[in-house]
Amino acid sequence: MRKPLVAALFALVITGAGVAPAVAAPAPAAASTSGTATASVSAVTGDTKAAAPTLQAVSLAGTVALSNCSGSVIRFPNSADSDPALVLSNGHCLETGFPAPGEVIVDQASSRTFGLLNSAGTRVATLRAGKVAYSTMTDTDVTIYQLTSTYTTIKNSYGISALTVQDTHPTVGTAITVASGYWKRLYNCSIDGFAYRLKEGDWTWKDSIRYTSACNTIGGTSGSPVIDQATGKVVAVNNTGNEDGETCTVNNPCEVDASGNVTIHPGINYAEETYQIPACFTTGNKLNLSASGCTLPKP
Repeated sequence: MRKPLVAALFALVITGAGVAPAVAAPAPAAASTSGTATASVSAVTGDTKAAAPTLQAVSLAGTVALSNCSGSVIRFPNSADSDPALVLSNGHCLETGFPAPGEVIVDQASSRTFGLLNSAGTRVATLRAGKVAYSTMTDTDVTIYQLTSTYTTIKNSYGISALTVQDTHPTVGTAITVASGYWKRLYNCSIDGFAYRLKEGDWTWKDSIRYTSACNTIGGTSGSPVIDQATGKVVAVNNTGNEDGETCTVNNPCEVDASGNVTIHPGINYAEETYQIPACFTTGNKLNLSASGCTLPKP
């Protein structure tokens, strides 16, 4: 989660895609502050499942570039067009620093800005947060910002629709795309499996998604939406990977099964599921951690 951007750029030059984990890049970063010139969108493929003709072509529309990470404008199945829009990224991308193990942040003031991208990867607008609605690195690795704009405003002004978060558990073998607004880059692969527990340094995450090897995400892709190619819905948020083959250290997460057995997958990357989030947001996109079915960690 702490790999410098310089190292990520080096990995791109040497390998073309890199095997570094999907970590936050340090701000400042030119890639996240580019203007409105049309960007070159690249796609990294290699998993034949991701190229199946029945699947949708995923684009960068609705993704955002943060100062050090990626993210996306999201909505839930019950969100209304008049609701304040939300941006999803990682807990470790929070501008005030990594939340400590056990820490949950809600309704924290924020004026963070996000570069909104269209399908071609062109930055079409700058969106602004009004607050951090929710952020944690406990059990999962998410930050959800509430914006000062509504979905209707964004759609009418820029022609961009929010990505819908799927409210059911993803399945093994699903063809997915990791869409990085920071790099304007698409990674195509499949869900290889699920880690009962994923431990990295002091943090532990539950039921994490393990990618097949084609999604060799790098620094700056943290917070990217993981999109089901069959439905176009967000099923997870990209967050880390085992870089050096170490066990349970920062940038080298390990998997721990229900019996306590530890395994590592060097060079393999992971995401945190998002299906449990919609139940925690009620009418008006308001966070309600006491709502029926909400299982997100509480402060």
